[in-house]
Amino acid sequence: MLNGLYVMDPNRFDDVYGPQAREAIERHLTIASPLLTADRVTPDVLADLDVLVTGWGAPKLDADLLAAAPRLSLVLYGAGSIKGMVTPEMWARGVRVTSAATANAEPVAEFALSQILYALKHGWRYVLAARAAAATAPRGPEIGAYDAVVGLVSLGATGRATARLLAHHHLDVQAYDPYADPAQAAELGVRLVGLKELFATSDVVSLHSPLTPETQRLVGTELLESMKPDATLINTARGGLVDEAALVDVLGRRTDLFAVLDVTDPEPPVAGSPLFTMPNIVVTPHVAGSLGHERRRHGQAMAEELARYVAGEPLLYEITESALALRA
Repeated sequence: MLNGLYVMDPNRFDDVYGPQAREAIERHLTIASPLLTADRVTPDVLADLDVLVTGWGAPKLDADLLAAAPRLSLVLYGAGSIKGMVTPEMWARGVRVTSAATANAEPVAEFALSQILYALKHGWRYVLAARAAAATAPRGPEIGAYDAVVGLVSLGATGRATARLLAHHHLDVQAYDPYADPAQAAELGVRLVGLKELFATSDVVSLHSPLTPETQRLVGTELLESMKPDATLINTARGGLVDEAALVDVLGRRTDLFAVLDVTDPEPPVAGSPLFTMPNIVVTPHVAGSLGHERRRHGQAMAEELARYVAGEPLLYEITESALALRA
């Protein structure tokens, strides 16, 4: 048996590593210590450690920790981005890391699907208009979901998961992703187009890109101005993808446009932000990702990765140093 250790935020531990995931993990690992937080990890509990099981609140895998854990060979990270945990020393040591980021794509895609379909019915528009008028909102020229054009910005894990869900509806799905495999896009039923074309021709644009120097404030005045009449922008990815000053300006002038923002920059928005009061913007508090027991997908994914590791099989969700640079 390999030796393991649970180290993470105790407030999220049971949500991620529920009873079934822990039972599966402990078939392969001897867990001699109770759950620890990162600040309570000491050299004595690291000396014989083979596999670190973690998630939100993970310890930094710096030189000191690695020196105290000479046997550490695998990290199971039951959350999304590992950037705050990994170090050059860890990569140099050859410690392998696998992440539940792909599992987190599922609830984000589910939320994106709900907002895309709701946008095509003008749902939020009617809710806000009725509340402002304290009366039933007058009906407008709704687009409807049949044959509507949906544009996805990025076909990473979340974009692909969203495309798979959209495939169950009679929609015309297109995507912008300069790194996408055309064959994979075709298999998903997605047409690849340029970014300008996507914004100019989509009834709903849904953002799924990582935040990188190249994508910072990707969506600015020019793209927003080019959107079709009555189009909707949905952002469940990263707030920094959108130039929010430009968004407020353009949507202040083009009241036919609408935006659903589950992420903002900064997050949450500053007090008094027009994002909270504009009649054609709705802000949700970063709820698209895994919440509560939805996070048990993460723990289950990590339990399955551990079983593959013990069996000498390839890991499905392993993250390499080179691949990390492309992730949010």
